[in-house]
Amino acid sequence: MSRRAVGPNDVLLDVLYCGICHSDIHQARNEWPTIPTVYPCVPGHEIIGKVAAVGSAVTRFKVGDIGGVGCMVDSCGTCDNCLADREQNCLNGTSFTYNSRDRATGENTLGGYSEKMVVSERFVIRIPPGADLAATAPLLCAGITTFSPMQHWKLSSRQRVGVVGLGGLGHMAVKLAAARKAAVTVFTTSPGKIVDAKRLGAQEAVLWSDAASMKRLANRFDLLISTVPQAYPMQPFMDLLALDGTLVNVGALNQLEGGLIGMSMAFGRKSLAGSMIGGIAETQEVVDYCAARGIKADVELIRPEQIDQAYDRVVAKDVRYRFVIDLTAGKKA
Repeated sequence: MSRRAVGPNDVLLDVLYCGICHSDIHQARNEWPTIPTVYPCVPGHEIIGKVAAVGSAVTRFKVGDIGGVGCMVDSCGTCDNCLADREQNCLNGTSFTYNSRDRATGENTLGGYSEKMVVSERFVIRIPPGADLAATAPLLCAGITTFSPMQHWKLSSRQRVGVVGLGGLGHMAVKLAAARKAAVTVFTTSPGKIVDAKRLGAQEAVLWSDAASMKRLANRFDLLISTVPQAYPMQPFMDLLALDGTLVNVGALNQLEGGLIGMSMAFGRKSLAGSMIGGIAETQEVVDYCAARGIKADVELIRPEQIDQAYDRVVAKDVRYRFVIDLTAGKKA
């Protein structure tokens, strides 16, 4: 399959690394009824590449620079949301990095499991010099997806935050919340992740099945970030929220499970909210924030021929904590 020609405002990237997100699996396997997959599908939206060519009007990048591409590659640029740096919420339809409509060609967008990509300059993130490129790739989805709600709900030091699920998104949520000096608790279904949660910066880690701990932690948390990619009963976690607390779902994008108790939410003025990645300015902010503090993803590098196996291992929760496809063979970073 070929890429479009480099236009005046485009950047051509030689892809070096691409993270594997659970969203890739959902899309490749057509598991999202509301977002049907168009085949052939080329997933991948945690992309780090070297600039190989630039269009005549490009000003922010030159050949040889390192750039990143996250979950979107275009938007209208003129609606209220785009003008507010919320391109991910474009009122005229965001062009996502794959399985979406390419505004330039009208064809289906193709993602980062690829040797090359052509992207509008506006949607390429500057990668700071000296960054660990493979470990920076997951910041472009897992990082921004968990950073954005912390920014919006103004998570600060001494506040209590819970992270539900310790996977690709969850482990970044722990690191980012710990960097803010918040008191972090992880909720996991995997006993083997209890020690890891504390290594990553959590003060406490609790199994969902630990009824005594769930009762002890009731009415405690200012913010909960749910990174679990599948629907699950949320009322037990709503019960953990303090007065005016918010549970933010960033993982499960299908139909959520019912059973929320209206009186419980009303009595504590508790909120259930959703959040999706962040705008380009905020994505640049999290990349710079992490570079300045030495924050990076825990990654396991794989070769392209290992993608199917990696998918199965992600579903089985057998990865610590992000697979990244190494496409550097024969390329100089």
